[in-house]
Amino acid sequence: MDGNGRWAERRRRPRIIGHRAGARTVNICIDFCIARGIEALTLFAFSSENWGRPEDEVGALMKLFLNALEREVEELHRRGVRVRFIGERERFSEKIRERMAAAEQQTRNNHTLHLTVAASYGGRWDIAQAARSLAADVAAGRLAPDEIDEVLIASRLSLADLPAPDLFIRTGGDTRISNFLLWQLAYTELWFTELLWPELDATTLQRALDDYGNRERRFGLTGSQVAAALSNETVE
Repeated sequence: MDGNGRWAERRRRPRIIGHRAGARTVNICIDFCIARGIEALTLFAFSSENWGRPEDEVGALMKLFLNALEREVEELHRRGVRVRFIGERERFSEKIRERMAAAEQQTRNNHTLHLTVAASYGGRWDIAQAARSLAADVAAGRLAPDEIDEVLIASRLSLADLPAPDLFIRTGGDTRISNFLLWQLAYTELWFTELLWPELDATTLQRALDDYGNRERRFGLTGSQVAAALSNETVE
């Protein structure tokens, strides 16, 4: 969700105004996913590295985050959205952590859309915490080192209960993934736009989906192998 600050600066407004505008774009994305039957949406709201931004901006973001939790969760629950958060929660205030837990508890049985908010999140942190979890099991004798494989590592990562993302969309013009879901994005299709996050709309999201729909996803196989597999699925 990149470009909030630049959006505001181009209008000679404080950066927090851009973050407020970006919060409205979140609702556009949620509406889009629900309308099209998309079952999982993960938003990279605040990275581990974002804590290094100016203190006043971080403080304003925390207030905005808390207000959103207080204002939006009831409506998301009414619409059948399951809300959860991934990242280092310990770095947030106790009040925000309590609101996070309350939102997750209230919406835990919803299934219309799995909405994950990555906050104080980093892909390297995610892999490191999975490694620590496995190391603890090895040290306790619950797990042998030679039992550790890709499947077991993936089971200890954030979003372990969801399929790997199909499509990654980044706004703001930068063509990198910036430490987001490093393990999970191994075969995800990437789509970039120059639009800043507050400028994102349903038309742009549909353009991204249309582009995704025209791609051939081979997952390391040849095109003919993929075609044969799809043909077999059709016959079955």
